[in-house]
Amino acid sequence: MKRDRTGDAAPIPPMYRAVMTAAGPIVRWWGRLEVVGLDLLPPQGATIVPANHDSVWDPFVIAFAARRRRQIRALAKASLWKNPLLRRVLDGMGQIPVRRGQADTDALDAAVECLATGGCLGIFPEGTRSQGRQLRARSGTGRLAQAVPEARIVCAAVSGTVDIARFPRRPRLKVTFFEPTPSDAAESALELSTRLTAELRAIAPVAPAGRQP
Repeated sequence: MKRDRTGDAAPIPPMYRAVMTAAGPIVRWWGRLEVVGLDLLPPQGATIVPANHDSVWDPFVIAFAARRRRQIRALAKASLWKNPLLRRVLDGMGQIPVRRGQADTDALDAAVECLATGGCLGIFPEGTRSQGRQLRARSGTGRLAQAVPEARIVCAAVSGTVDIARFPRRPRLKVTFFEPTPSDAAESALELSTRLTAELRAIAPVAPAGRQP
């Protein structure tokens, strides 16, 4: 049976809801989250959500910002699965492990499968946290978009997340969802990833790493 690439995604799993509930007080109250452009995120159908990455909090804040609209599954570094408790949480949330620094065809296949069943997939074109540096984009985001050309692309520019750990200073979190410039048919996977990164960073510049007074 041919899978529906534009239909409804699977119901949101209990673990995902539990993590969003637990993150709520930190993200919404302490972080004073502001969300812009949420209506651009399709409520159903294959959707890719590229985002900038400056903090370990980015996936949680973006997911929380989108929670009333979509469940966002994410590609996360495979080393996180080494922790048995964290592995249960990540698996329960439907996250996808990816081995960094190598061509991980299993991760790409799982990501394509997510989109093929109408899912919403979050991905960081830069591949890892910036740690205060300007990073080059990786080709993975572009390859995924080319593998599932019917998927919608809605970027998520997130800012303020590096300040969550700078207690007692309260952060001011913001997630801006936006549609990127339409792709050119001649654009390569790397060129697409690079352009998406540039558009994200135009809204959310690289944030300084580390704890600041």
